[in-house]
Amino acid sequence: MTNLPTRSLVCSFFIVLVLHSFSATSHEVKDEREFSYSATSPRGPARWGEIHAEWGACSHGKMQSPIDMSSERVDMISRLGSFKRSYKLTYAVLRNRGHDMMLRFEAEAGCIEINGTVYALRQCHWHSPSEHTINRIRYDLELHLVHESADGRIAVVGILYKIGAPDSFLSSLTDDLAAVTDITGGERDVGVIDPRVIKIGSGEFYRYIGSLTVPPCTENVLWNIAKKVRTVTWEQLILLRVAVHDESNTNARPLQAINKRSIELYRVDDDYEEEN
Repeated sequence: MTNLPTRSLVCSFFIVLVLHSFSATSHEVKDEREFSYSATSPRGPARWGEIHAEWGACSHGKMQSPIDMSSERVDMISRLGSFKRSYKLTYAVLRNRGHDMMLRFEAEAGCIEINGTVYALRQCHWHSPSEHTINRIRYDLELHLVHESADGRIAVVGILYKIGAPDSFLSSLTDDLAAVTDITGGERDVGVIDPRVIKIGSGEFYRYIGSLTVPPCTENVLWNIAKKVRTVTWEQLILLRVAVHDESNTNARPLQAINKRSIELYRVDDDYEEEN
């Protein structure tokens, strides 16, 4: 078992490097009003790669996300290295980006460590319905926890949700989400946030190499999708959707070609820590 204080110290050291090395919240586009999720729009998903030259991977990339994780494509791995999560309290800002709601962590929010590489938690945001599917089942919501290493590599933890009991993390943001509903590009200081409230609840993950699911569709993103499907209420889902004003009733990118990529379903080592 890894010593937790030592892990936190290493995590803090790498987060300082990340915060000093990168000024952007992540590699994702800051203002999502330039593109659309409508299939009939000239700015829709099939045309994202034509809007800006630097978005070319959206049209021509070979490792794009999201994908379907069908049983016949998945390699079952009993153990695949380590996955250590060490989040902590930090200040955060909620931003309405035009197609989604993003919670940006303003200081050290902790990190994950995957097979020896430390990735600092930078932000999280929601897509509805889910972007990834499991055996072609599309769920009601998907949360992306975006992390970045000191050398700029990206790792995303994805959590899928279906309608059911309320999600405690979203419940804590109800007033803040309502406050920026009518302000595209608007921001609200939500004070101190504890990312540990975000429940993953699974020691099993689908892992593959993909891309960001919004422009510029940067590739070589390490995806870790929790196998366990969690729950949100219909009211929580609607609050996330009505808070963004666009021409589509979705902010989920269509499924992308797998192109012979490996998809692994694995159980992390025993030092994975999660309170259900």
